[in-house]
Formats: sequence, structure tokens, C-alpha cells
Amino acid sequence: MPDLDITDLAASYGGKPVLRGVTLAIRTAEVVSVIGPSGSGKSTLLRVLVGLLHPDRGSIVVDGRPVDYTNKRDVRAVRERCAIVFQQFNLFQNMNVLENVCVAPVRIRGRPRREVEAEASVLLRRVGLADKMKSYPDELSGGQQQRVAIARALALKPEFLFLDEITAALDPELVSDVLDVIRRLAADGMTMLIVSHEMAFVREVSTKVVFMADGIIVEAGTPHEIFEQPQVRRTQEFVSKILRH
Repeated sequence: MPDLDITDLAASYGGKPVLRGVTLAIRTAEVVSVIGPSGSGKSTLLRVLVGLLHPDRGSIVVDGRPVDYTNKRDVRAVRERCAIVFQQFNLFQNMNVLENVCVAPVRIRGRPRREVEAEASVLLRRVGLADKMKSYPDELSGGQQQRVAIARALALKPEFLFLDEITAALDPELVSDVLDVIRRLAADGMTMLIVSHEMAFVREVSTKVVFMADGIIVEAGTPHEIFEQPQVRRTQEFVSKILRH
């Protein structure tokens, strides 16, 4: 089963250092949530892990095998094991829901369409969209589109699922349906790395919470440790502010 080890990871964006030495271990079936102020490097961490941004230094090891992000074969292998869902849905507007979920397994992985469509139907029922398979993205609410994006990621059968602020662009009344999908995935044992500002949800679903600021991990622990008994002053300040709102 998959394990992910990140050691002293540094990365820059536009010449500006964003990650300054991140070390983090993610074990099978863990739900690790990353919290922190804007600009702390949370989303950049996910982008590096899936090969969208090259690291400046450090190592990423998947199941004991180091990943060389300058090697296309290594990047391809990582993307076969990891899937990411972004804040923006990025659905194909000219494809219906079922086609959006099937396109990557069929065109990129070369899997039989009939087999993929059968699996996609199951996934869409799993995210509560069995009645929307023939609908197009512009016929769906933002929450429904985000659930399609999650189903599309799951269609790739990832070992790791990365979620980057997936509720940030949604109206408040649409958030709960998306979070319910993540709760079910966590209960099913999906290994996840989540960037989120939904603090009540983070406290509920996470096995580990990581607080980042200024490109480093300031503190990590259980939800209780981070939200109730933070040890580092920077964490204490952040938690006290968010819990007041």
C-alpha cells in the first residue's frame, strides 16, 4: 500500500522561493490536511508532488522509490498513482458528465471505453450524480461540477488523492455535498492530502493536520493537538484567529 515521504523540499515560483524545506510523511489511508495563511506554500506543495512545478531541492519518495522530476518517465509514473482536484473544476464544456469522467482513462490510459463507462457510472452514483450523466457542465451547479471533478480524478484509480481548496470557489450552501463525498472517501480508506480553509471539516476528517507558514511546516499533529493544544506561537496565533470567526 502507498506511502509518501517528502524531505527538505524547496521550490520557487517565478523566481520567488515558495517552499523553503518541507518534510512530511504520509502513510496509507491517512487523511492529512494542510492549513495556513494564503501564500504559505500549501497549493505549491501539491503542484510539486504531481509534477506541475519542479522542486529546487529535496526528495520525494513513493513506496521507497525516489522520484526524479526531471525524468518524464518518473513524472508519468507519479501521475499514474496520484490524482489532483483543483479549486477550479476544469471540466470540458463540450462533453457531458459521463464523457468528462471517461476521457482520461480512455485517451491517456488506453482502457476500453465500455469498461470505463461502467466504472464511471458507479463513481457518479457514488458522488450523488447518477441522474446527471448526460448533462453538460453549464447545466450543473458549482457543487455538482466539483463532484464531477472528483469522480474524474477517481476514475484514474489513484493511490493518492490531492485536493486543493476544492470548496473555495463554491457558494456556502453548495459546500456540504462536496465535503460529504470526501467524508465517504476517507471512510473507505483513501489516502488523501487536503489543502482547505474549512476548519470544522479539517478537524473532523483528518488523521493529521499540518500548519504551514512562510514556506515551511511550523507544526504538525492530530487535529486535537493543532486546534486545542498548539505548541508553537505562530500556530497558536493562527488558530486563535480562525476559531474566533
